[in-house]
Amino acid sequence: MTLKLWQRKPKLTYSKAVLDIVQFGSSLVEGSNPRDIDIAVIFNKIPLKDQLNQAQDIKKQLSKESEKPIHINSYDYYSLLDISNFAKDNILLYGRSIITGEYFVSRFGVTPRVQIHYSLKGMMKKDKIKFNYMLNGKQGEYGLLRKYGGRILNPGLVEVMPECKELFLESIRKLSAEYSTKLILELSTNT
Repeated sequence: MTLKLWQRKPKLTYSKAVLDIVQFGSSLVEGSNPRDIDIAVIFNKIPLKDQLNQAQDIKKQLSKESEKPIHINSYDYYSLLDISNFAKDNILLYGRSIITGEYFVSRFGVTPRVQIHYSLKGMMKKDKIKFNYMLNGKQGEYGLLRKYGGRILNPGLVEVMPECKELFLESIRKLSAEYSTKLILELSTNT
């Protein structure tokens, strides 16, 4: 059984009122050990009572797919985007659809990415070499970029998937004190 339900795309039964079922929170973060799995069920505008009943039915189905407890929230677009919804950013920027396996925001034509700008100024040559090995690998071993799907955009600038951000930052902190991060939404282009 896996924490990343979105990768398995379990066969669920749900009504046409369900727009998406999204996994979000710490269960998506590489290297984390969460207590539970956070799920958001996004509905068309239907009565709250119906949302809650359908969400509980989906929770029962998902509980069979995971050894961790499922924590479920139901939203329509209005309540999802409400300023008082503290889970909004996490759902929009990190959430993965259990139905499609894609980022939730991809339905809006964008893909979330994290850009990490780092500086090697003032570092000794041996530390710069260690940094390069950390990113690119050494002697047939994969580096972080290949292992976790990152890419170098420019010298001093890498782009990674949001769920890998902490893994990269933890490694960068060991060798360089100078870094900054920026979360971006990249427009998807159909060519």
